[in-house]
Amino acid sequence: MLGFVRTDDQALVSYLGDPQRTVAAYRELLRRGAGALDSIRAGLDDPRAAVREGCCRLLDHLVDSDSMDRLIAMVDDPDAGVRIAAFHALACDRCKGDTCAPGADRVLDPALRHLAGDPDPAVRARAAELVGRFAHTDPRAVAALEAAHGGDPSPAVRKKAGWYAPGGTIHQRTAPRSG
Repeated sequence: MLGFVRTDDQALVSYLGDPQRTVAAYRELLRRGAGALDSIRAGLDDPRAAVREGCCRLLDHLVDSDSMDRLIAMVDDPDAGVRIAAFHALACDRCKGDTCAPGADRVLDPALRHLAGDPDPAVRARAAELVGRFAHTDPRAVAALEAAHGGDPSPAVRKKAGWYAPGGTIHQRTAPRSG
């Protein structure tokens, strides 16, 4: 199966760090679903950034309430790719809906911190997406988005923050409907 010597969940998580095996391992872990969650969560502690990033990407699709605290902690990972994957998983509702989407009380503070000061512009852009989820309900989110839109050194971050800030296209599209 898969052409791997070992196909247990732990081995597949380890293969996420091997560029030749990562795609097949990722697909198989995704196929295994909730049954592989313990191994995926354990992979968040792997010394290899590629494994941690792959586990964050898997949790984007398989996240459950037991994984949420671990995923939130990954926004402070030393590797930018891991931080990007963690912020995406926390901000993306496409796969999760609102079943376990974290509230502002759990994710807004780290998102604000990274939007304002992460050294990597791609991380700041992902943080803007998460901050943007709260732009209709929390004035801190609005202030942070407006500050990033007006002053971030990266044009990409300024543009994305503008989408989520009041008057921006995503802000308008996600506005609560009255009536």
